[in-house]
Amino acid sequence: MNRKGMFLFLLAISVCFLSGCWSKRELTDLAFISAYSLDLTEEGNYEATVQVISPGNITSGLQGGGGGSSSPPVIVYSVTGENLSDMDALVTKKLSRTPYYAHTDLVVISDELAKKDGLPPILDELDRDIEFRTTTAIVIAKETKAKDLLTTLTGTDRVPATNIVKMLDTTEKTLGETLRVNVHELITQVTSTGKEPVLPVITLKGDPMQGKTVKSVQSTELEAAPEADGLAMFKEGKLIDWMDGETAQGTVWILDKIQTTITSISWEKEKKAIAYKVMRQKTKVSATLTKGKPKLSISTRAEGDIAEVKVPVELTDPHVIKKIEKELEKEIKSEIEKAVQQAQKNKSDIFGFGEVVHRTDPKAWKKLEKEWKDRTFAELDVDVKVEALIRRTGLVNNSLHTTLKKEGK
Repeated sequence: MNRKGMFLFLLAISVCFLSGCWSKRELTDLAFISAYSLDLTEEGNYEATVQVISPGNITSGLQGGGGGSSSPPVIVYSVTGENLSDMDALVTKKLSRTPYYAHTDLVVISDELAKKDGLPPILDELDRDIEFRTTTAIVIAKETKAKDLLTTLTGTDRVPATNIVKMLDTTEKTLGETLRVNVHELITQVTSTGKEPVLPVITLKGDPMQGKTVKSVQSTELEAAPEADGLAMFKEGKLIDWMDGETAQGTVWILDKIQTTITSISWEKEKKAIAYKVMRQKTKVSATLTKGKPKLSISTRAEGDIAEVKVPVELTDPHVIKKIEKELEKEIKSEIEKAVQQAQKNKSDIFGFGEVVHRTDPKAWKKLEKEWKDRTFAELDVDVKVEALIRRTGLVNNSLHTTLKKEGK
């Protein structure tokens, strides 16, 4: 075969690998799903809800000056069925466009569904969808329908799903009582050996019926608003308990996820007298085994600044600073111990202590694994050590209370 013939042959072969635009989809043919929720009906069926972006109303906006759009930025559609796999097909019956899940930011699961059926069937369905991104955030709706979180309009962000995701990020960074967990991370937790899942919790404050109207966000005070409310504890894929306040914060400490938080201590019989802002922290969990019996050690080191002082305190005195640090260590240790106690009471290893034992001694873990969930974890000896360091006392060395006390005022 001459060179010309070879060229034509290769050209003909290469044409076979050109896909062209056979699978193209126009933007005007797609319904962009920003959020997806699942509830249980009174009959025990599934209710799936999708939050669809309304492009025209997003661009005009609800908060635009001079009279924004009178229509909501999203449209919500709900369907019911006996199987999760039916939901996508049923949704298409209500839409004039093809549902597109590649830009979904949020998945909301009702607490009723999480308690009854658990996470595995839901995660299996989400993981099989080739369009669905496993980086999507997932939350539990507490004492409210998951659907209501999608229908409630918010004032700061036009799209409710965006508002909730940003709320999770902000709360995680500043308060340390919740976590942002995506679908991929949750699947890893559910399928891992020696660790149970933990998910962020969102509740709804106010009237959900009023919250779904555009009028509700045209007021300075919202009729209804979603709110971060701690963490949800799971065992074998099912919701079993809630954690909030100190126990939620203690859990985040153990998981080494604290970014910034405020820890307050009592001083001179005054409760919450001194506030300490954590700027950096590191938590390490290790395991030792003696005659096959495991013992866990949690070591936390925190660095931060004095954020607020409500009583007279000599912050220029190194001995006083050391005393404050000791009190802070006791407070953080108490939060961690409360989290461990609640998890052991529920026999739910949300901290991954089993994984630590497995890494430390794989052979010993094989003997412990069978009874880990029901007995060993609940009886586990856990030692907690905390070191808290005060780096700065703020722009003012002493509190105003101290100055006034010295002046006799």
